[in-house]
Amino acid sequence: MRIEQLSDDELAGQPAAYWTGVAYQALIAFTRARQAEAGFSQPQFWLLRNLSANDLSPDGAGRTVPELEEAMSDYLRPEDDLAASAAELEQRGRLAREGDRWSITEEGEAARLEMKRAAPAIRARIHDGIPDADYVTALRVLGRMIANVGEQGPPGPV
Repeated sequence: MRIEQLSDDELAGQPAAYWTGVAYQALIAFTRARQAEAGFSQPQFWLLRNLSANDLSPDGAGRTVPELEEAMSDYLRPEDDLAASAAELEQRGRLAREGDRWSITEEGEAARLEMKRAAPAIRARIHDGIPDADYVTALRVLGRMIANVGEQGPPGPV
């Protein structure tokens, strides 16, 4: 049954964990498909972001795959293989490796910026027909549910 077919009373009785799981799977699949159409994977984008001094890296220093996995532990999926993604980015000239440490190249920084430009269109499609106020309310409700079960949740967006 689709959510649109349920009455407000029926929706009020639905398990939040089920629907947040369905939403997560749908949104991740959509996002990754759009990124693949643009020629990159979500883990590749995360690698570039986490190695760029202009984005998530605090200092732009090279990092090992285990260090990168730790930095991305809140959002990596079981099927994400950072070592393979890094090797592919190295083949494309976007990452360089010295020993076991990976660093972003100038070409990688340009690719990160190009990949970043794909984000607004993905977000726009996901948010189509949803006023910002409703989106904010949904996130605040989710935040309250997380707090109600004694969790702090992830530190922020990725």
